[in-house]
Amino acid sequence: MAVGTVTLYSANKDDLNINALVGATVKVALVSSAYTPDTTVAGHSLWSSVSANEIANGNGYTTGGATLTSTVATSITGGFKFSSASPSWTASGGNIPAWRYAVFYVSGTLWGLTNPVIGYFVGDTTPADIPATTSGNTLTLNTPSGGWFDAT
Repeated sequence: MAVGTVTLYSANKDDLNINALVGATVKVALVSSAYTPDTTVAGHSLWSSVSANEIANGNGYTTGGATLTSTVATSITGGFKFSSASPSWTASGGNIPAWRYAVFYVSGTLWGLTNPVIGYFVGDTTPADIPATTSGNTLTLNTPSGGWFDAT
């Protein structure tokens, strides 16, 4: 599936640099429409501010989301571009629940924070929930050709 534009969380944006993400374990998790992103400077900075709204574990989805693989942070004028392989989940034994937001975060400690959030995108441009992925089908978040986001 195509993905929307990633919005960076302002609370951590000033600390975000190419060196911060090199070697970090970056994950993407799916959260429900019950979540309201707060991207203000005093807003969400930790996964714990988001995780209560993560979709249910099971049926092919694992709590905490998917670890991004083949991550690349490439220098661009005035910042960097972040990309990875496209993460996916295969529904098995039941449906992967409907979701609204995909949230990127670092699993572990970075900037003295435990599991800091990086950014999110809305799964649908309406916005509306992305319907459940039925058993036997794969939900893939296709990495945009220009990468997930530019940080400048």
